[in-house]
Amino acid sequence: MRDNDSATATVAIAVSTPDVPAAPVQGTPAEATPEPAAPARSALVSRGALLAALGVAAFSLTFPATAWALEGMGPWTVVMLRSVLATALAGGALAVFRVRPPERRHWAGIAVVAGGVVLGFPLLTTLALETSTTSHAAVVVGLLPLTTAAFSAVRTGARPSRTFWIASLVGAVVVIGFAVQQSGGAPGRGDLLLFAALLVCAAGYTEGGRLARHMPGWQVIGWALVLALPVTVAGAALALSAEPLRLTAHSVSGLLWLAFGSQFLGMVAWYRGMAAIGISKASQLQLAQPLLTLVWSVLLLGEHLPPAAPAAALAVLACIAVTQRTRG
Repeated sequence: MRDNDSATATVAIAVSTPDVPAAPVQGTPAEATPEPAAPARSALVSRGALLAALGVAAFSLTFPATAWALEGMGPWTVVMLRSVLATALAGGALAVFRVRPPERRHWAGIAVVAGGVVLGFPLLTTLALETSTTSHAAVVVGLLPLTTAAFSAVRTGARPSRTFWIASLVGAVVVIGFAVQQSGGAPGRGDLLLFAALLVCAAGYTEGGRLARHMPGWQVIGWALVLALPVTVAGAALALSAEPLRLTAHSVSGLLWLAFGSQFLGMVAWYRGMAAIGISKASQLQLAQPLLTLVWSVLLLGEHLPPAAPAAALAVLACIAVTQRTRG
């Protein structure tokens, strides 16, 4: 089987959603790809939105899964083991389908993805969850869509419309107000870690969405995991020797979801969705993530749902609807 054929066919392994036409294949100039007809473009956008939404659904379970994993493992153990396990899945797929390494010009972007979504965001949020509740962390990270849109505008030259930015800012204000109301307006160490996580994750999302226009999304996160493997293997060995380990149903289940759901399968769907509908628009779907995480925190962790959550949910969903209808 040829490399290019295998790279396209493998997406079905990562997610159940059928494959969608990607932007130019690796090594093909963007201008050589003809613009799809209107019906095909509409179908592409719909599938892209669905894939991005599946990614958001997977990410919404990340904080509850982290809280479960921390019941039996230290934070460094959780972060390093989740990456090592995800690399085993991604690296295995790359080897089975004999996918060629990316071109040299793409490795800098892959390094940003590795630093942002493989190492930086998981580590910073896991450390923050030692002192913050999942519901509080969820609403702070709700600023990620606006941060990602800003990174996208700088990195890719995207220029969303004024309406897009107004709707995004309104959504961000709702999220900030919700967070302040819950924390009493006194940010602590956990909040600083979460804000740092926003920056590194937005950079990783932006680079990943850009790279997904040149190669399948599962290869983007796959090569990022492989690139980070020397760090994660060494880190896992050190963490296991220094931190206590108590395997329970919760800790094992949480770790497995973080590795296979959040770190790999969710990223596959997310990057393909971003490539199809654009980084800025896909990022706004993530405004729903903190509300979904709040639901999971109640169902899985027994946390109490704040009274303001329903109103915040309606406001955020309205902002999503506006951003998805604007051009940019």
